[in-house]
Amino acid sequence: MGYVRTPCVCREFNVTDTPGNSTCINHIRLVPVELVDCAGLVPGAWQGRGLGNQFLDEIRQADALIHIVDASGSTDAEGKPCDPGSHDPTEDVHFLEHELDMWLLQIVKKEWPRAVRGVEGAKEDLTVILDEKLSGLGIRRHHILSAKAKTKLNFERPSEWSDEQLLSLVTELRKSSKPLLIAANKMDISPAEKNLEKLRGMGYMVVPCCAEAELALRRAAEKGMISYVPGDSNFKPGNTQLSTEQSNALTHIKEKILLPLGSTGVQDALNLGFFKLLQMITVYPVEDPEKLTDHKGRILPDAYLVPYGTTAKEFAGVIHSDLAAGFLYATEARSKMRVADDYVLKDNDVISIVSAKRHA
Repeated sequence: MGYVRTPCVCREFNVTDTPGNSTCINHIRLVPVELVDCAGLVPGAWQGRGLGNQFLDEIRQADALIHIVDASGSTDAEGKPCDPGSHDPTEDVHFLEHELDMWLLQIVKKEWPRAVRGVEGAKEDLTVILDEKLSGLGIRRHHILSAKAKTKLNFERPSEWSDEQLLSLVTELRKSSKPLLIAANKMDISPAEKNLEKLRGMGYMVVPCCAEAELALRRAAEKGMISYVPGDSNFKPGNTQLSTEQSNALTHIKEKILLPLGSTGVQDALNLGFFKLLQMITVYPVEDPEKLTDHKGRILPDAYLVPYGTTAKEFAGVIHSDLAAGFLYATEARSKMRVADDYVLKDNDVISIVSAKRHA
């Protein structure tokens, strides 16, 4: 479990909240999210080399990918240490793209001749066929339609496609269904700054990071040496006396990482992954829209992340299926207005849902 960081609405409503499913620190809400730490890939992973099968199986359940790249070029293609600057990190990105595309291409090609016959002989819909075939990979119909539009392939005559055209479709399916963010790590090592610009030229969202600094700051905060919330651009002194070595280490992090980068980048990578790549918004369900409480009297107890475009009734289903089944109306806490089931939620909405079966 990780956490995304967002300003909490407790300040706007001028209340002291009592979080349940999340944490609020200094008016900053930290909302839990699920992360899958995948095994590293080696060339030929799509053919089962190394831990390739394990990695690619884990990719199935991912909605987006954060590719952690050694921006300093001090890790080679096999994941082994090498001299800083001796490896081009853009090769790591091209390599991942190739492995994912070849893995997905294998799946699409299974029983492809049958699919072609179904489309051209029985007049079946190729979009429906691909939707059924790829649903286990998190690829949905809108991803397929997006890939179709971008490749401009004739879905009624797939027998006329070349291997290159089929691969182009697979590439677009991968891009739309598994959007990628690059976490450019080890920014504290000199060649990284030069490589950062090369990575940014690849067309992906790139976040400069220093995970080692983030780890050091979190450990220091746990021991009371400093006051630090993940994602902060600085830290404050704690109540613990620091040794000269500890003080120097923290000063180094501040001067070499926090000041030039604005943060360690770790929290930024998580936030951008959920809020930009996946276009999630934060919604606070309450029972009492006046007091902003749940049935236990807790103020703004829960914060949920849902995709942009989620309706009030769909959100009710996220909380509990009974709420959606008996949905009557919802109340938006700011305006105190009742809204219908098709009301599209906005970021930081506080919503009370009234259902024939439950109230939340």
